[in-house]
Amino acid sequence: MEIKTILAQIDIGTFALPEFQRGYVWNRDQVRKMITSLYKGYPIGSLLVWTTKTDGATVRGDGAVYPGTVKLILDGQQRITSLYGIIRGVPPKFFDGNSTAFTGLYFNLKEQEFEFFSPLKMKDNPFWINVTELMKSGSGVFIGKIYSLPDVQNDIQKYIDRLNQLDRIKDIDLFIQDVVGEDKTIDVVVDIFNNVNSGGTKLSKGDLALAKICGEWSDARNEMKNLLSKWTKAGFNFKLEWLLRNITTHATGDAYFSALKDIKTEQFKSELKESEKAIDFVLNLISSRLGLDHDRVLGSRYSIPLILRLIKQNPKLKSDLKSLDKILYWYIHTFLWGRYAGSTESVLSQDLNIVESQNKSIDDLIQMLRQNRADLKLSPQDFSGWSTGARFYPLLYMLTRVCHTRDLMTNIELTNHLLGKMSSLEVHHIFPKAQLYKLNYSRAEVNALSNYTFLTKDTNLYISDRLPSDYLKEFSDKNPGVLESHWIPTDEYLWKIENYLDFMEARKKLLAKAANDFLNQLYSGSVKESEIQDFANREVITTTDILGGIADEEEESIIKNINEWILSKGLPAGEFQFELIFGENKTAIIDLAWPDGIQTGLSKPVAFILNEEKELEEILNKAGFTFYTDSEDLKKYITNEILGSINTD
Repeated sequence: MEIKTILAQIDIGTFALPEFQRGYVWNRDQVRKMITSLYKGYPIGSLLVWTTKTDGATVRGDGAVYPGTVKLILDGQQRITSLYGIIRGVPPKFFDGNSTAFTGLYFNLKEQEFEFFSPLKMKDNPFWINVTELMKSGSGVFIGKIYSLPDVQNDIQKYIDRLNQLDRIKDIDLFIQDVVGEDKTIDVVVDIFNNVNSGGTKLSKGDLALAKICGEWSDARNEMKNLLSKWTKAGFNFKLEWLLRNITTHATGDAYFSALKDIKTEQFKSELKESEKAIDFVLNLISSRLGLDHDRVLGSRYSIPLILRLIKQNPKLKSDLKSLDKILYWYIHTFLWGRYAGSTESVLSQDLNIVESQNKSIDDLIQMLRQNRADLKLSPQDFSGWSTGARFYPLLYMLTRVCHTRDLMTNIELTNHLLGKMSSLEVHHIFPKAQLYKLNYSRAEVNALSNYTFLTKDTNLYISDRLPSDYLKEFSDKNPGVLESHWIPTDEYLWKIENYLDFMEARKKLLAKAANDFLNQLYSGSVKESEIQDFANREVITTTDILGGIADEEEESIIKNINEWILSKGLPAGEFQFELIFGENKTAIIDLAWPDGIQTGLSKPVAFILNEEKELEEILNKAGFTFYTDSEDLKKYITNEILGSINTD
C-alpha cells in the first residue's frame, strides 16, 4: 500500500497507530537514515497490522473509526510516525515523544543529502529544500523556483528529477502483513509478532490488548496513566499492563487478556472506575493491616487482581475483617513463596478457577498453597536470604510495623515511619558492613536478612559503624525491651563480632517465631482491629530519591532465569536488587548486579536492568558499570567475554 494511502487511512480511522507502553523513541539520525533509504529506493521493511473488530468508537487519528474493523499497526510504529510527521508537518494525535526528531528536515539539491535545519549552513541557501513543505505542496512549486536560480541552466533537469524523486516518496509501496481472522486472538497475534520481530523489542499481550482498546477509545491510555500517576504519588509504582490485568480479571474473572474481546467500550470505561475503587481498597487494606505501605515492600502484585475478583464475587467480605485477614494471610504467603513469579497467567488462571467455583472460598486458595508447599509454617532457615531484594525482606519490614518495633535510641514506635524515599526510616546493619568485610565475610553473609533491622535516620547515623558489643547494651539499659522488639538476641556473647554466625542463627529463630505468631493470628482472625486508612490517595513527601527496582513478578522471573543460567555456567549469581548510592540521599535499585565483576576483581562491574529510565542508564555509566537491558545480550557478553577468556586461559 502506498505511504500516502496509509496516512490517509490513519486520518479516517481505517488504520490506527496504537500507543504501546513505550512512545516514540526514534532520534534524528534514525529518521534521516530512513528518509535517505526511501529516496534511494532502498527497502525499509514491511508493516505488521492486526485487523480486528471495533465498536465504531473514536480512534487515535483525525476522524472516527471505520465501521466494523480497524487495522492496528503492530510493527512499524516508529517508521509510520516519522513519515506522518514529515509528510503532514505535524505529529499524529496519538503521538507521545519528541517531535523535533522529525521536524525541520531539509534536502540538499546539489549533494542529495538530508540534514536537519542549521541556520548558519542553510539560511538564504536556495539549494536546501524543506522536505515537509515539498511533501505538502508538491514538487511543482519548487520546480518553478529553480528556474530563477543563477547558474543552474545546465543542471535544471537534474534538479527537477531530484525534486520529483523526493516527492514520489509518498507513492512508495510498503508491504503490509495483515493478521486477520476469528482465530487470531491476542495470544496468537503476540506470538506472530514476536516471531516476526525476533531481533527487536518484544510485544507483550498487554501491549496488544491496550492497542485494541485504544483503537476503540482514544482516551483509554491517558485515563489509565492518570490512575498510575495517582498511585505513584501515593508511593506505589505500577505498570500499565498490571493495571490492565486487574481490569481484565475484575471484569471477567479471566487471567488472559483475550477475555477483553467481548468487553465493549462503555463497559470498559465502567470497569476502569470500578477497578480503581477496588485497587484502592486492597492497597489500603494491605497498608493499614500489614504495614506494607509503599512500593519497595509491596510484594506479589499479581495477587491483587485475584483479591479484586474474590471480593467482587463476595461483596460481604469487605465488611468481614476476619475474612479479610485470612485473605492477607494468603497474600503474604504468595510473596514469600513466589506464587506468581513464574508463569503468571497460567498460575493466576488456576487460582481464579477456584474463585469462580461455586464455593468461592479463600480457604481453598490457602489449601492450594499448602499442597504446593506441604507446610506454610516458616522455619529459621527461611530467613537465610540476603539483600533487600530477598522475598522475606517485606516480611521483616511488615513485622517491624505490625509488632510495634521501637527505635533503639528514641524508644518511639516505628509504625508511623515509612521506608526509603518517603521518610527517614532506614535499613540498619546490626553488625556494620565495613567491620564484617575486614574479617572476609562474604557479601551474602554481610547482607543477610538476619543482620537487618530498621531505624530512624538519626539513630542510624548515631550508631555509625560501631559494633553491637559497643552500642546494644547502651540502648538496652536506657530502653528496656527495645532489643526484643527488634528480635535481637539479648545474650551479650552473641554481640561479639567473632560470634557473628551464631548471632545470625539465634536471630533467625526469633524472627521465624515472630512471623509464625503473627501469621497464625491473621489466619485465626485474632489480630486487633484497626482503622483502614486511605493510603491509595495520599501524596507522600519525597526526601530521598530512589530510581529503578523490579516492577513485577514477570520481571522477577526473567531475572531469576538469568541467575540460574549463570550459575549453570559455574559463575557467581548476581546480587538481586543491588543498592547503588549516588549523589546526596539518592539510591538506585539495580535489578541484578555484579559490583565486583562477574569474575571478581578481573572484570568490570556488570548490571542488568529491565524497563528503566535513561537516567538510570546514565548513573550506571558514571559508576563504571557495563550494563545490559536484554537477557540475550547479557548472555552473549558472558559467553564471549567471560567464558571465552576462561576457556582460553
